[in-house]
Amino acid sequence: METLNLKNRWISTVASIWIQCTTGSLYTFSLYSPILKSTQNYDQSTLSTVSIFKDIGTNCGVLSGLLYTFAATASFGGPWLVHAVGAIQCFTGYFFIWASVVGLIPPPPIVGMCFFMLFAAHAQSFFNTANVVTTVCNFPHYGVTAVGIIKGFLGLGGAILIQVYETLFNNKPTSYLLMLALLPSVNPLLLMWFVRIYDTNEQDDHEKKLLNALSFLALLVAAYLMVVIILEHIFTLQFYLRVIIFVVLLVLLASPLCIALRAVKRDIHQDLFFEGHMLLDEPQQPDVGEKTTEQDPACDHRFPTDPDKNMDDNDTRNPQEGENLNLLQAMCTFNFWILFFAMACGMGSGLATMNNLGQIGESLGYSSFQTNTLVSLWSIWNFLGRFGAGYVSDHFLHVRGWARPLFMVLTLATMSVGHAIIASGVTSALYAGSILVAMAGLPPPPILGWFILYFACNHEDRLKGNGTWDEGGRCDAEKEPERNYTMLRPEIEILSPSL
Repeated sequence: METLNLKNRWISTVASIWIQCTTGSLYTFSLYSPILKSTQNYDQSTLSTVSIFKDIGTNCGVLSGLLYTFAATASFGGPWLVHAVGAIQCFTGYFFIWASVVGLIPPPPIVGMCFFMLFAAHAQSFFNTANVVTTVCNFPHYGVTAVGIIKGFLGLGGAILIQVYETLFNNKPTSYLLMLALLPSVNPLLLMWFVRIYDTNEQDDHEKKLLNALSFLALLVAAYLMVVIILEHIFTLQFYLRVIIFVVLLVLLASPLCIALRAVKRDIHQDLFFEGHMLLDEPQQPDVGEKTTEQDPACDHRFPTDPDKNMDDNDTRNPQEGENLNLLQAMCTFNFWILFFAMACGMGSGLATMNNLGQIGESLGYSSFQTNTLVSLWSIWNFLGRFGAGYVSDHFLHVRGWARPLFMVLTLATMSVGHAIIASGVTSALYAGSILVAMAGLPPPPILGWFILYFACNHEDRLKGNGTWDEGGRCDAEKEPERNYTMLRPEIEILSPSL
């Protein structure tokens, strides 16, 4: 009788997806910012200051990366430790914001409110680090596709939380703040035990098909949410209809588990087949002399005896273009700073547009309901951008050998067009422009987060240093044919930009 092994990379991926579905609270700031502004007697400038600290907390992921690196090397650690710290921060930050809004505690000074928001937002970098690094290390051959799925569900998280809010709390912003303190904190605590790194040195022929199935389900969830948002914009839905819509959404979100269980069963059958095949082909036991010959230490020349020594040797010489580099060596190259400044100077404008979407809509004559619709749709377009960046770039890398920084150029160009459309101020320009900006201009939270979409992890034994680079733009690159690469080991591997 078969027994399902839940300690599997596919189960880990599903758990990461479910955690990401509840971590999109930062993209719904415009839903509770009015109640925050009115109860705390803030003006628009003060509210913008609080929003800035939200962005700082989201983008500052150094601590989460260092913690992941420590957890990966410690005997008692693991991704669960990063999730646990993130859950504590999320609950603490949003709980004190909710307590100040409802009057449970006296209104804190502006510095205190900024600290609460910083604490709550900082939790997202911990969830992202634990989920993304673990997933790409579990899928070394198609890591960027897996990253696109994980980051895509983070983009959908805002729309999913809005559906929970509108169904269960009937548009009560104070209740929504309490929900943000509980749901994104409890959910990771329940699922973090399944998020683990597994040894996947061999490429699975069915891996791409199963990832494509997860990609299809992600697109299906996005399409369903988009239809629901449009219907809510046109019609006034009764409560029972909202409940039905919410139940269907839960079924769709549970469907990745079916794919994971299917993969687990196939792995069981495959293992049984190989075990039976090995028993049939098992040779006769050699005599003692043959054993001695097989155990001859001279045969061990194929395996590195001290890999750290090799890395130390590489650190003492000047690297050449295309050779393996560590992080400090990479920072001495011109290509590294090209990518850095492209991310730092280009991608932040999309985040600024999202934070001020309400004010932009008000200045253009949009109602608050229309603005809320734009916020919900923003999550859908953001999902398509995150998902497409991983899937499309992965496809063209494998098929055409196109360097991933090329897609960064296309992304920045698309975002520029979106900003120009919004600035034109013509009728419905905000709808069209926000689509382009959301798809191109809102990268994964760290300032170099798009590196995650460009590079994939290799194997668990090269994990040291990966966590730190993830939330500052990290990761070991997946093994690919020799192309125009500049590789950084053990911390990162970066494609040499063709700019």
